[in-house]
Amino acid sequence: MATGAPSAREEWASGWSVVFAASVGFSLFSVMLSAAGIFMQPLGQEFGWSRTTLSAGLAVATFVTAILSPFFGILIDKYGSRRLALPGIVLTTLGMASFGLMTGSTEMWIGLWVVFGMILVTVKSTVWSAAVAHRFTHSRGLALGLVIAGTAVSQGTVPMLGNWLIENYGWRQAYIWLAFGWGSMTFVICYFLFKDGYAKPGSQTADQMRETAEIKAAVPGLTVKQAVRSPALWMILISSFIVMAVTQGFSVHLFPILTESGIARAQAAQLLVVSAVAAVIGKLATGWMLDRFRPNWVGGLTLAACALAFAPLMEGARSMPLVIFALVVNGYAIGTKTNITLFFAAEYGGMRNFGKIYGTISAIITFASALGPLLAGRLYDTSGSYDSFLMLGVIGCVIGGLMLIVLPSAPRWKAQEDELAAQFA
Repeated sequence: MATGAPSAREEWASGWSVVFAASVGFSLFSVMLSAAGIFMQPLGQEFGWSRTTLSAGLAVATFVTAILSPFFGILIDKYGSRRLALPGIVLTTLGMASFGLMTGSTEMWIGLWVVFGMILVTVKSTVWSAAVAHRFTHSRGLALGLVIAGTAVSQGTVPMLGNWLIENYGWRQAYIWLAFGWGSMTFVICYFLFKDGYAKPGSQTADQMRETAEIKAAVPGLTVKQAVRSPALWMILISSFIVMAVTQGFSVHLFPILTESGIARAQAAQLLVVSAVAAVIGKLATGWMLDRFRPNWVGGLTLAACALAFAPLMEGARSMPLVIFALVVNGYAIGTKTNITLFFAAEYGGMRNFGKIYGTISAIITFASALGPLLAGRLYDTSGSYDSFLMLGVIGCVIGGLMLIVLPSAPRWKAQEDELAAQFA
């Protein structure tokens, strides 16, 4: 007998462990990104590499991940997240540790990043968000916000921990300890708690398989062809691409931006904790607001506010209060961009083909993740400062925010999801 769709409280009662495990899993994805800035100086000093070369590795990895993302989204829709995420955690751990074996060969540097980009697709946002988005309807924004908050933990912890490891044990040991320390913790938590609800092959009866097929067929949402023709999804894609490019470049180069302003490495690492704390608050607050207020205004104003993180750091760190203000804004606003994109993809595309739709969006904006750090490094090498990149960031964030504000109203997928849940309860 149908008992009705689950309430927000019931969603959390049955799904909190999945959200927690997904958040921890997604934090692993961000370890190398969060560590990129602290490794630039020691690698540059030992091998004589430019900022463009150092940024090129991460750009190549994100480029490879972007190419593979749509295909991985199809696998998620077919097999579920757990069966893909657990092997991915092991491979990501080994891939991170392998950077401790580097020589001065730029070919080896790029080659390691190519392999790492192939591995990284297994722990990117799609695999974690798909499991959570399927479980939550009424509290989807907050649940996704908690998942994305895992990256803030990395952003706040890795710079200080990594800098301490580099100063005490060298950069090679720092790569190895970051990899096995974070990777082993992630695997244990996800092994026991990350249950996405997909049944193992051969474990369902014929009636259960038929009911599962009926549920999947009835899930509301756009077809792939409809998604390609959706103006709203194109606007979300372009907005996310612009903001992702400038903010990712900012995040990767933030540590050298601070140190070249005269701030000591240890103090710069400590200051990044401010940004990480603000990021956790931003992700949760934005998720909560997306569930309760007009999403296009919440998302648009939040992305536009990213511009306030770039402007105070132009022409160096003129005062510590301005630096702290920029880091707070950076954490709060910039940290929400993935959460906003996830939420809008589900709101405007529905859940029927969420893996394919968001996998494709994620793939394209991953190109932006590759472009941003490379662009920041190139502008620094040609001009000797980050000022031109910071100005570009101000303009890009304002444009990206405005594009979300003018979005049309989203389809009413939630009402159909409630009806479906009641029908099959």
